[in-house]
Amino acid sequence: MSEQFDVVIIGAGISGVTATYHLQKYSPNKSYVVLERRADMGGTWDLFKYPGVRSDSDMFTLGFNFKPWLGEKSITTGESILSYVKETASEIGMRDHIRFNRSVVEARWSNQEALWTLTVQNGEQTETITTRFIVSCAGYYDYDKGYDPGFEGRDTFSGDIIHPQFWPENYDYEGKNVVVIGSGATAVTMVPAMTDKAKHVTMLQRSPTYMAYMPAEDGFAKWARKLLPTKMAYSISRWKNILFTMMVYMISRKNPELMKKILLGRIRGQLEKHIDVDKHFIPAYNPWDQRLCAVSDGDLFKAIRAGKAGVVTDHIDTFDETGIKLKSGERIDADVVVTATGLVLKPLGGIKVYMDGKYIDYGTVMNYKGLMASGVPNFAAIFGYTNASWTLKADLSAKYITRLLNHMDEHGYDYCQAEIKDTYVREEPIEDLQAGYFMRAAHLLPKQGHIRPWKLYQNYIQDMINLRYQKVTDNAMTFYRVAIISLNPSDKVLKHRQELHNHKG
Repeated sequence: MSEQFDVVIIGAGISGVTATYHLQKYSPNKSYVVLERRADMGGTWDLFKYPGVRSDSDMFTLGFNFKPWLGEKSITTGESILSYVKETASEIGMRDHIRFNRSVVEARWSNQEALWTLTVQNGEQTETITTRFIVSCAGYYDYDKGYDPGFEGRDTFSGDIIHPQFWPENYDYEGKNVVVIGSGATAVTMVPAMTDKAKHVTMLQRSPTYMAYMPAEDGFAKWARKLLPTKMAYSISRWKNILFTMMVYMISRKNPELMKKILLGRIRGQLEKHIDVDKHFIPAYNPWDQRLCAVSDGDLFKAIRAGKAGVVTDHIDTFDETGIKLKSGERIDADVVVTATGLVLKPLGGIKVYMDGKYIDYGTVMNYKGLMASGVPNFAAIFGYTNASWTLKADLSAKYITRLLNHMDEHGYDYCQAEIKDTYVREEPIEDLQAGYFMRAAHLLPKQGHIRPWKLYQNYIQDMINLRYQKVTDNAMTFYRVAIISLNPSDKVLKHRQELHNHKG
């Protein structure tokens, strides 16, 4: 016998908390359960334990819109974020609905029953849960492995090689020469953080990344808190940061040369007398072709100026027993090598999806409004922004899902399904971000279209209009009823009659 719920939420990280809050507030009649594959909640912020782990998004936008962030720092530690997420979950009563150590292996949809059947692994036991609607909050990367480029000679290295995703608890690197391979957000965070104990830390990069100096404390938010009620101050600070981030992104796209000048001007002011800025800090691409890396209070620049950290831009030839040989012929001594080489994408947390027995290749579907897939009924996957805080899109998506659920209840529909009908929709990659982890996994990700509602805007205000204020009925969303009619009251033969209801908004 399987348990049945109206809604199953997969994942108990930031997206899962957001989905739970909105479901409880706007669709309070729905029964639900949260399935979390790990032993504790928090998602990313429970997984990553490396030195200095923090968000590169400010907490006024990464924080939940319904619970003000009251911490002193806007760019804060992973530990503080995890505490905030757990506190929020407790306040909304979410923890009573979470089942830990539950890994969803597959989801099978039955058209006749309008029902999903989930196969859930709990240790060595297998459980079955049925539900009307799935909300996937499983994120987008593989929790079990990070990206490994396969460095030549790594087996000859006598020191430790560690991927940040699997940082050993209480690892001691005091007095050691550390090389951090990579130039993304993780490397930019770890390098200055490890200078507290390490003898010296080197950031070894194949090519530079755009970096933006960001104050850890938000002066405007501190001023607003002194003058205004807590919720009002939080809301104003949140909107100020939303608009500022959108402005930076817009300038980067429309006038990349101006943004280059702004970003590099700040770096030159910090480092010009200490390092070759042109060689180590000017990327070959335009700003926001890849994510900007936040340098909190300029900590990386301070570490370089103090001689505690350095940057080498070169390609790795091979590891040897005591370090790394470079293509240029130079060599770096190392006791510890940290491979901050990126993530492995794993859409839907690796769940296999079947429609009436047929496997659905998630890389072939078209994305609808940034959260549903063409031809896949009653299934939403929350995916945040790549050019702003994840939580902003998660919030809009979660509220939209409740509107969809309530609409089906009001009109007696059993399920809804986004469908490409007569209109021509040109297929495009879901992201134009040139980050390596996206490009490596492009074949695994759903596609987007060139027109709405299939286009992914990466724009908070545009998405607010589309997801919060526009009707849930449009030419692409189809609603279905499944009726069960007894043909003969004297026997128990049942016939399923399906009625199609398509609303044109």
